[in-house]
Amino acid sequence: MPETILIVDDHPLTRSALAALLGQHGFSVVGEAADGEAAIEQARELRPDLVLLDLSMPGMNGLEALPRLREAAPTAEVVVLTASGTEENLLGAIRGGAAGYLLKSEPPERIADFLEGVANGEAALSGPIARRLVERIRNGGGHDSGVPDAIAEALSAREVEVLLLLDEHLGTDQIAKRLFISEHTVRSHVKSLLRKLGVSSRREALEVLSSARA
Repeated sequence: MPETILIVDDHPLTRSALAALLGQHGFSVVGEAADGEAAIEQARELRPDLVLLDLSMPGMNGLEALPRLREAAPTAEVVVLTASGTEENLLGAIRGGAAGYLLKSEPPERIADFLEGVANGEAALSGPIARRLVERIRNGGGHDSGVPDAIAEALSAREVEVLLLLDEHLGTDQIAKRLFISEHTVRSHVKSLLRKLGVSSRREALEVLSSARA
């Protein structure tokens, strides 16, 4: 089945162009919305696999809508597509749970490639955005995740999040609510991180984390 996608942008021509592009790359565009409120309603009704979200819109903007979109459609991945490359918007989108941050200056084919990557579990960052994030971390602007490098490098970003929440002694249902994902997805991430750490239980995973921190 093709990946379903909801396009959120206040410019009709942009929505139309994106729908045509993504249709050519095998995506099924199931909805279009011109503002945050409409996007949330459609996400709740349509449950798309992906949401392509502009940040600058009238009324509720993209950053405000992002966490509500993830709550409305917990299994959807949200990718920001915007003209704004500011650090404030980038970090706000990442903290809000975006799986990617793309600039509208990207070639159309590149946007489609990025979305195909997200559909396969990858993150998506435009080149200038990725460089800015790396520079921020190099300059000490990143936040210590609480996970030693040896472990963090073995896990995906989402698996690191799940591991940290396990360390807070949260159950599957609580982690799902915290990350706005399904319990099934949480269990999949746990299974994957246990395999990567070479352990067979959550308790053993936390023991590995504790030992690495020592």
